[in-house]
Amino acid sequence: LLAVDTGRKRQQVSKLGRELTSQLLTVDQVSLDNVAIALPYSSFHKILGPPQRDAQIITMSNVLSLLGWAFLPNLVTGWVQAIYYGLAIRAGDPKPQPGTAKYATHRRRIHILVVSFYLLYTLVEADRTLRLQGTFYTDLDVAASAPVRIIKSRFRRLAAVYHPDKAGTNGADTGAAAARFMHLKTASETLSDPARRFAYERFGPEVGAWQGCKTIHDFVARGIMQGTIPYYSIAAAATYGLSLLGYLDWGRYWRWIILLTFFVAELIVVTRPEMPPFLAIFNTVLSTALRRPPYLQFQLVSLARQAAVTIYIAFGQLGPLLNSQGQAAQKAAESSAAAVDEGLQRLEMMARGLDGETSRLLEMEMTPFIGDKEALSSVRAKVKDWLVQNTIRADPMVRDAIGKQFQKRRVDAPAGAKGNR
Repeated sequence: LLAVDTGRKRQQVSKLGRELTSQLLTVDQVSLDNVAIALPYSSFHKILGPPQRDAQIITMSNVLSLLGWAFLPNLVTGWVQAIYYGLAIRAGDPKPQPGTAKYATHRRRIHILVVSFYLLYTLVEADRTLRLQGTFYTDLDVAASAPVRIIKSRFRRLAAVYHPDKAGTNGADTGAAAARFMHLKTASETLSDPARRFAYERFGPEVGAWQGCKTIHDFVARGIMQGTIPYYSIAAAATYGLSLLGYLDWGRYWRWIILLTFFVAELIVVTRPEMPPFLAIFNTVLSTALRRPPYLQFQLVSLARQAAVTIYIAFGQLGPLLNSQGQAAQKAAESSAAAVDEGLQRLEMMARGLDGETSRLLEMEMTPFIGDKEALSSVRAKVKDWLVQNTIRADPMVRDAIGKQFQKRRVDAPAGAKGNR
């Protein structure tokens, strides 16, 4: 392949381009083989390069995002806390020191905010990655609801612009133009076939490699069996394994609920002829607000998977912090209840002590009357009468009547006078 003359290669590329332009939407395996033979090795590598580079960029972005969760929240929390103390506390005033309760409270709150913002950032980054990838619709510059006639017409115009003959004499330009031309042709062929178009909108560009599928049922069955079920099976196995190892103790129930919800939602999205109403409304509002094309189904699935992974990691970051708050509140409540119980016990002991002291004082006062039954009976009668009189006088109605009687007396009455006149 490398021994073929460069000029001959360019002639073959031009000839192939003219044949593809005349046929437009028909290509067979022989034509694809001619493309591989006609192009230089470097140009043929560029044909396969962009999808591979896009996949590598996306994979690297996901890896960096996962690595960022390991150290960025703690690192940024320390920076934000230092800046907060520098702005909120005046110079010369003491700052909370590590190890104190106030310092731990501030760090926990700042860490929760940092993790929440990083969660939002990862979702925005996933959205940006999807927009950079684009779709066959954006490559052809047509709407997602465009009919086949519009798609073919648009491809004819783009084929006239990106034809390899228009690239000039530079080998690199020829290879890039051929790669662009083949990509546009693949997009046009995919969107012109109703079954492949249905499958592309739900499973993405990988449907181009499914040669054995002809009907919508074939594409959907293969997509679910090769994509959806293996992905969620691995996710469920990983969740179960990490739970056994003790890494996912907090929110274990909600993790399984989220996993099951996303799985059922993805099955609904990829198997229905139309997008679910709530997703359609959300998609329309989002595209209108951000002024960009609406998401396709496979883009929503990719974004949902990224969101699920991010939420799982956020659970691992926020769980211990929220759990520590709950444990602190529980400990405070338990300590408060223990303090109340201890106070009641002390009060009961004091009441018993006072009761015993009163009994001893009464026995001491009754000591002179021990052995004299008549005197003891007289004392008991007088004490009983005193208790009755004291109870009567303490009654509010009796006290009010006595007060009114005292008010009727003359203020200037001489000593020893009787009556109220």
